[in-house]
Order: sequence, then C-alpha cells, then structure tokens
Amino acid sequence: MSKKKNKSNNSNTIALNKRARHDFFLEEKFEAGISLQGWEIKSIRAGKVNLTDVYVHLKDGQAELLNCQITPLNSASSHVICDPVRPRKLLLNRRELNKLIGSVERQSYSIVATAMYWKKCWVKVEIYLAKGKQSHDKRDTIKDRDWQRQKARVMKAKA
Repeated sequence: MSKKKNKSNNSNTIALNKRARHDFFLEEKFEAGISLQGWEIKSIRAGKVNLTDVYVHLKDGQAELLNCQITPLNSASSHVICDPVRPRKLLLNRRELNKLIGSVERQSYSIVATAMYWKKCWVKVEIYLAKGKQSHDKRDTIKDRDWQRQKARVMKAKA
C-alpha cells in the first residue's frame, strides 16, 4: 500500500508586502483573483514578483493592480511584449467592488495589496481597505511592539 506525500511543507505564499502594515491601518480584507498572461504565470512560479508600493486603482467600475512588478524570464517568447509593471485587472464580484468604491470615494480609504499567494491552481491577491498612518502612529506601533516583546521576556524569566 503506497501513501501519498502531503505537500504541506511548501508555502502557498508567493510574495508579501510587509511595508503595508507599517504605513497603513489595515481594516477590511478582500481576496481577489488576478488576470495574468502566460509569461507572468511562469515568472510567478519562478518567484520573480515584487509587491512593494503596490496599490489598487478603481477605474470605470473595475479594480486594477498598479506597480506590481513581475520580471519576465530570460526564456520568454520573443514575439510576446513583456511589460513588467502593466496594470493587471483584479477579479472581484460586483458587491465587493461597490463596497470598495464607496469606501474610497466617501470615506477616503486607500486599497493596498499585502500578499500574493496560490489557491489551488489560481493566483490570488490579498487586498485591504486601509487608512494611512501618521509618523506618530508609526512610533506608537513600534513602541507597543517593543513593550509586548519586553513583557514576554519578563514573563518567561519569571516562569
């Protein structure tokens, strides 16, 4: 009897935008599909994705991912024009789009991409409704994180 090997040791995460948590208050999470070309999928499988400074722009009732850099492979076809930072359409349903549009227009939220990952055989993007942080908010976050770390050290030393 043969046992199937579980691929749980492989992470589904392709790329992370760690700076988004530093620069924004992340409030509501959405999961969106992304419309990609064949060469982009091959580059994503090779891990050539950069999500820093990525944001979502709403135009004509559709969401587009801007500044997402997917570097083409050297073996990409010569007859395909590879634009590494082209706007990519996000696949969201109408209810989610209406909620995003309302929040951006009425409540001055930003939409920030924080992660790109595999879900089965599809590439998904994790986006958040976010409010920008001021510099004093960033300092408060750093101070709270340091305090939690020191508190954990003290509790560990006493135990």
